[in-house]
Amino acid sequence: MARSIALIAHSSRSDIYSSILSFKKYMKAAGIEVVDARAHADLSRTELIAVFGGDGTILWAAERARGLRKPILGINYGHVGFLAEVDRDSLRNVADAIIAREWSVDERMTVDLTVEYPTGKTVCGWALNEAAIAKAPPSRMIGVDVAVDGHGVSSFKTDGILISTPTGSTGYNFSAGGPIVWPDVQAMVLVPVAAHALFTRPMVVAPNSVLTVRISEDTAAVTCDGRRTLPLARGSVLSVTRGSENVRLARLNDAPFSERLVAKFQLPVTGWRVQGGDES
Repeated sequence: MARSIALIAHSSRSDIYSSILSFKKYMKAAGIEVVDARAHADLSRTELIAVFGGDGTILWAAERARGLRKPILGINYGHVGFLAEVDRDSLRNVADAIIAREWSVDERMTVDLTVEYPTGKTVCGWALNEAAIAKAPPSRMIGVDVAVDGHGVSSFKTDGILISTPTGSTGYNFSAGGPIVWPDVQAMVLVPVAAHALFTRPMVVAPNSVLTVRISEDTAAVTCDGRRTLPLARGSVLSVTRGSENVRLARLNDAPFSERLVAKFQLPVTGWRVQGGDES
């Protein structure tokens, strides 16, 4: 059977375009068809989705792969590129690994969202990184009631709330003061943003918990992965649970998460003792 992979790329980058041409030529010589995921509706016969771009493009690919269970292989042409597997300089190695089918799959937890409006209408969504609740212009602070598994935890006013997955913990969550969570830890993280209350610390809850946020004052909106936005009128209730479908990331090496963390954030670790040696 003929082999094929899908490709998604940041569309406005000339350097990416030239890399794609070389990549397609190399794959074609190996007998592998590369199809444009933006133009092809049916990706069911592709082996994986190769993504040329940054984390935003990979999040778009996760949306495109929804329901297909295709692994996503990110080649970083962005800035930090935390979701990407390799940098652009390793493109030939990526092609060789695809040809040889030498990749593993990392299953990443998602979250499912349900918004219940005061009118009785219900709308659903999902996120790989985070669901970000923010005040809606020209609103000032929004009032929220937070509950875990049906039990009230706190009520306060805030600019917003983040509910993140372990994958999203290194993104907006981290910038807002939330903890970094290793991707093999199954959990959800709730982080208030610029809250006006005494108890506004981040919370880490079990993956089978139900996080509930009720908008008690003013209006807001919830945005999933920076891509899909739902309005939140006063009285709306947002419920967040573990996602019914994981996102599958293709991996080409077994480097531990701590190594990726140090490399991506350029963390200072020169003083760490290695194999019993002295600190330097």
